[in-house]
Amino acid sequence: MPVWNPWHGCRKISAGCAHCYVYRRDASVGRDASVVAKTADYDLPLRRGRRGEYKLQPGAGTIFACMTSDFFLEEADGWRPACWEMMRLRSDLQFAIITKRIHRFAACAPPDWGDGYPNVSIYCTAENQEMADARLPLYLTLPIRHRHICCEPMLGPVDFEPYLAAGGIEYVLCGGESGPNARPCRYEWVQAVRAQCVRQGVAFHFKQTGALFVKEGRVYHIPRRLQQSQAAKAGIDYPGAAPHPPRPDAAPPEQLTLPGA
Repeated sequence: MPVWNPWHGCRKISAGCAHCYVYRRDASVGRDASVVAKTADYDLPLRRGRRGEYKLQPGAGTIFACMTSDFFLEEADGWRPACWEMMRLRSDLQFAIITKRIHRFAACAPPDWGDGYPNVSIYCTAENQEMADARLPLYLTLPIRHRHICCEPMLGPVDFEPYLAAGGIEYVLCGGESGPNARPCRYEWVQAVRAQCVRQGVAFHFKQTGALFVKEGRVYHIPRRLQQSQAAKAGIDYPGAAPHPPRPDAAPPEQLTLPGA
């Protein structure tokens, strides 16, 4: 999965941030993840190789932006306009932005955004029912061409169906939490969201089990290296009733088989 991190560092704002992998990784090397700084990859979409070719080539997959921060973070307000311009200029690439700050979108969109750049998807995170009800009503009113929901880490059962039924959501992603302090993800929560997506014709992807996965009353402790492959073996991804952008980690359906507890 290609990643572009124009800046690094973030501030926690909701329950999904509690065990943030960026904070965990930064702490392991003595770095303060709450300090926000521009990175050396800031101009990556426009960077070229020795022969003049772009380093980020079409066909490499969707470029996920700001995976070690939040694209709409206040500290990045001065850096963001140039990033929008890079995305506009690289119309041959698909970009995805995952945010917990959808409330800042209107103030941060570029002047020529219109109803959205055709090559940019905005993922609104909703890790539990509280955040779904707080963020999604606003999200549905915003001029965004490609709307996706990211329910990761999934911290409880969530009823997305009223928002899916309103139309405009193309895709829902669910996944459990990783790391040594991971909170449980229950398979029935994931299945329920999938059923909502099927009823509304919205594409669905079960990305990862998380480190603490509960299925049929049994608790499974799953190593990080197996969390995505075990989710893929469930075979519950749903393509939706309409075309949607390609997603990473696609795998053929298989029976879900989990390591021992």
